[in-house]
Amino acid sequence: MTDLKQTSGAHSNGVVDVLQVEDLRVVYDTPAGPAKAVDGVSFSLKAGQRLGLIGESGSGKTTMGMALLRLLRPPGRIVGGRIVINGRDVTSMSVPELRAIRLKEVALIPQGAMNSLNPVMRIRAQFVDAIVAHEGRLSRQELQERVDKAIARVGLPSAIADRFPHQLSGGQKQRVVMAIACVLNPELIVADEPTSALDVVVQEQVIATLGQLQEGLGAAVILIGHDMGLVAQFADLIGVMYAGRLVELGRVDDLLDEPLHPYTRLLIDSLPNLEGKRELRGIPGLPPSLVNLPPGCPFAARCPYAFDRCTIETPTFQEIRLGHRVACHLYPGHQTLPLLPGRPSVAAPPSNSGREIRMESES
Repeated sequence: MTDLKQTSGAHSNGVVDVLQVEDLRVVYDTPAGPAKAVDGVSFSLKAGQRLGLIGESGSGKTTMGMALLRLLRPPGRIVGGRIVINGRDVTSMSVPELRAIRLKEVALIPQGAMNSLNPVMRIRAQFVDAIVAHEGRLSRQELQERVDKAIARVGLPSAIADRFPHQLSGGQKQRVVMAIACVLNPELIVADEPTSALDVVVQEQVIATLGQLQEGLGAAVILIGHDMGLVAQFADLIGVMYAGRLVELGRVDDLLDEPLHPYTRLLIDSLPNLEGKRELRGIPGLPPSLVNLPPGCPFAARCPYAFDRCTIETPTFQEIRLGHRVACHLYPGHQTLPLLPGRPSVAAPPSNSGREIRMESES
């Protein structure tokens, strides 16, 4: 059994997963009916693993991240499946139990750092609130040391703690949010597009800081993003979501060098490659409505490989190679994605994993 497979407890080597997601289903209630934002997603993560989630807007990435912490608000709701963190099912926890594990065991680094910080409180006070809520009243000296240490871990001077959020740059605010999220040393971090609205240089700095935090904590991290190049530089594993479903999951090098799902392949083909000039190809059509998903594979209407079975039967999520899983009817009949006329066999040379290629998603 590989690290990527769904499990029900410990692996054969005795290591228990930090996170297990089993057949997770989330809907948003709408006047037209429930929209299936997350539809039967399963995966697991162990301590120290880094998973990057990519996909077009509306694919369900952020909804799944919010569901992991039970932070969904109406009309969103979890309707099925389990979310197990450190052996406990989050979906059955009471509100006090959820408050106890948030920040302590699982933490969120949200989009829009300015919206996550209280504009009328100094930074230090916001750290203190988080610490005291979980550990009770500590001495002033101990609190100051804890805050200064947390800020130093993200590469900021201690003087930052005495400022208000509006006095910080965008990159500084994002690092402060990361420091608050990690101040209690969580074992699982969900980072929801932490580099949105930041320039390219600051994006690289923020991702590098996240990597340093993760290594220091030994935590598992889920990085949600649109920028495949940035995600690939950080992640060990990449999961590709489409129409609420996980359609491919594999090690970053394997997935970039030889993607198995047509959607993954087309995502990579739509990105610029600094190795040489080539025609950029967009993905035709639009994602389907999550309220009335078509029968069969939700990507069939846009897929250049689609055949009759694709419009009738939903593909199963199966392991094609060791640690590489895909939901596509082309398998197990094929071992690789068949070649399309006029396209190279892979999106990037096999000698380059894609980690050093700067790629910006157009979606």
